[in-house]
Amino acid sequence: MKVAVMGAGAVGCYYGGMLARAGVPVTLIGRAQHVDAVCARGLLLEIGADRFTVPMDATTEADGVAGADIVLFSVKSGDTEAVGRQIAPHLRPDVTVLNLQNGVDNADRLRPVVNRTVVPVAVYVATAMVGPGHVVHHGRGELVIGPCEAGERIVAQFGAAGIPTRVSETPLDALWGKLIVNCAYNALSALTQLPYGRLLPMQGVREVMADVVAECVAVAKASGVNVAPDVLAQVLGLAKTMPGQRSSTAQDLAAGKPTEIDHLNGLVIRRGAALGIPTPANRVLHTMVKVAEATR
Repeated sequence: MKVAVMGAGAVGCYYGGMLARAGVPVTLIGRAQHVDAVCARGLLLEIGADRFTVPMDATTEADGVAGADIVLFSVKSGDTEAVGRQIAPHLRPDVTVLNLQNGVDNADRLRPVVNRTVVPVAVYVATAMVGPGHVVHHGRGELVIGPCEAGERIVAQFGAAGIPTRVSETPLDALWGKLIVNCAYNALSALTQLPYGRLLPMQGVREVMADVVAECVAVAKASGVNVAPDVLAQVLGLAKTMPGQRSSTAQDLAAGKPTEIDHLNGLVIRRGAALGIPTPANRVLHTMVKVAEATR
């Protein structure tokens, strides 16, 4: 199984590195600084106390997806359609595109652009790029993918590479579960630049997260999504499993990059407005991140 990773950031590099380390042919497609580093000495992959150098192909060009059986699509949500148009001419007709992005609507936005099989995936992993071609794993790593023809093969191949993967008939429920977690943590981690383990004990944080989660749950249920009854407990428990992780929004804000906040809290605000559901806690966090983006 040949794999291409479109978007060689922290998530794409981690999963691409795990697959390549298990012997799967992988091509990373990303920014020049990461591509140059990977081409020169391989991908540096840190997992706990272990450090691996993983050789693999890398390119800055969209045609790096050519010939791939599986494409891991992990670009920023704001770039979905534009990058989709870039890779579309180079995709095999029978390719399976696994959508590893934040948010709940990216697969639906990408599918008509590439006119190929695009499978929604809920990603549960804590990673960070700490240098060119250098990714650090902070915790977890499982994937929940929607149903697809290649599902069994993907589950087997990814499992053999140390990536726990399962197929769900209700991927939208899983994506909303992940979105609720992101809405609770991402903006607060970004605005404070704190990792989850230090963020959660601070005064008032649990209460703010509870307000955010309640709004998200109301919007999700009104949208026909099944939400776990203990979702708040799951959200608050995340800090114990990923104490050293800063959110992707925090990493983007610190690097002066555009964040994905419009596709996280911003999506809940838009859906809530359409459904007549107030979302003031999400609106405050969204506004504060947008202000921080503008001032940086």
